[in-house]
Amino acid sequence: MIVLKHEDVADLLPMGEAVEVIDNVMRTVSRGGAELPLRHVVPVGSGNMMGVMSGALNAPHCYGVKLVSLFPGNPEKGLSSHRGAVVLFEAETGGAVAMMDAGFLTAIRTAAASAVATRALARENATSLALIGYGEQAEHHLDAMMAVRPITRLHVAGRSAERAEAFAKQAAEHYPQLTAVHGTDVQAAVETADIVCTVTASPTPVLMGDWLPEGVHVNIVGASLPSKREVDDRVVERADIWVDYTPSTLAQAGEIVDMIKTGTFSEDKLKGEIGAVLEGTLEGRSTPGQITAYRSLGITAQDLAAAEYVYRQATTAGRGQVVTL
Repeated sequence: MIVLKHEDVADLLPMGEAVEVIDNVMRTVSRGGAELPLRHVVPVGSGNMMGVMSGALNAPHCYGVKLVSLFPGNPEKGLSSHRGAVVLFEAETGGAVAMMDAGFLTAIRTAAASAVATRALARENATSLALIGYGEQAEHHLDAMMAVRPITRLHVAGRSAERAEAFAKQAAEHYPQLTAVHGTDVQAAVETADIVCTVTASPTPVLMGDWLPEGVHVNIVGASLPSKREVDDRVVERADIWVDYTPSTLAQAGEIVDMIKTGTFSEDKLKGEIGAVLEGTLEGRSTPGQITAYRSLGITAQDLAAAEYVYRQATTAGRGQVVTL
């Protein structure tokens, strides 16, 4: 078995290649080519938890499990909020062939999935991006959006004016073509945006549907548990919503679960899975003024596809530490 550390995964899974890996696996999921039990979450005290995500793919033929700790307070300690490991098995004899850092893998595949959805749904001439949040996922989402649309203006917003300013400054240094502004006013950031990404750990809505301009595309990313939601009911009412995997959405997307319970939304109002749009069996954006949204929850299929790609790259490049169990 090959053991791969954070730096290995980062080097072997650049954003451009991650986008294509996730594009392919989202198609596989919507064709029925994956076994995906719902995420299992174990509370471990002080508001922290461990997530257990297992699954199997038929293309590439592999299976595995991700064990990841979710510690929201970690960024204050200079650590990722997601820490853990992915273990990849080969399907011929059932052997564990790779174990790798799950933190970076989770971050890059999440942003890559948003990029895939943005490429499928956002207007091709979208140039203005609003990032709600300024943490690790915001960094990767900036890279992801820059990879699929000609972004020239960034507005980053969040509760801390200082952190928003620091993020905007760093973004402008990394991407000289960007005009980067910042602040704490989420509404101001959203009202001029072509693309919005919510990448916060907030348990309550930070994005209101009445703020959304016509034609905007929204990636709803940060809330991965049914007890959390980044958007209010009006976002769900105004936007046409596509998802990564319908069963996960109906069980774990807080705003969807809540509104179905109250009878203000129903499953048939979801547009469907992004993979079906990519396959051409489901329509995506139909008009320039349409408000589109991708409700991201993250599924094991994405982790497995990314891990399998990293494993193949590592064996070719001779990266990682080989161990015998």
